[in-house]
Amino acid sequence: MNSKYEETMKDLSSVNQDYNLWLLLQQVGHAASAARQKELNQYSISNAQVDVLFVIQAIGNKATPAEISRWVFREPHSVSGLLNRMEREGLVRKVKDLDRKNLVRVAITEKGHQVYRQSTKIESIRKVLSSLSKEEQQQLMSCLETLRDKALEELGVKSKPSFPQF
Repeated sequence: MNSKYEETMKDLSSVNQDYNLWLLLQQVGHAASAARQKELNQYSISNAQVDVLFVIQAIGNKATPAEISRWVFREPHSVSGLLNRMEREGLVRKVKDLDRKNLVRVAITEKGHQVYRQSTKIESIRKVLSSLSKEEQQQLMSCLETLRDKALEELGVKSKPSFPQF
């Protein structure tokens, strides 16, 4: 009887440890995102919009809404709405592909380039990451890539998209 109790407690301890780690990951993500948004408010742009600008900059003239969606882990309809708002704000423009009429390419406008350059001043991110040594940052990068890849596997994503190195 005592051994069944100990086994149950061990299982609960494992679940609690996993959940505590999950909550910590969530807290870090939300807090860092909020700090970054506070920094971006001076440019009247959101984290999501900056992410899209970074991705378009990385992809170049081959950027499509579907490709952007894959890179930022958002549903295509969410990216489409975001791109529509960004186009109204003059940050991007959508252009029909000359070779494939049913394909839309996304390009950054001059205003978008200005906002992109401003948004690369990432003091909040640097301050947060500076609490880790370069070695710890590399270890964290490796661990997070492993977790991301496993999460993609759980989602049934067979081939991992190639992600930009900003």
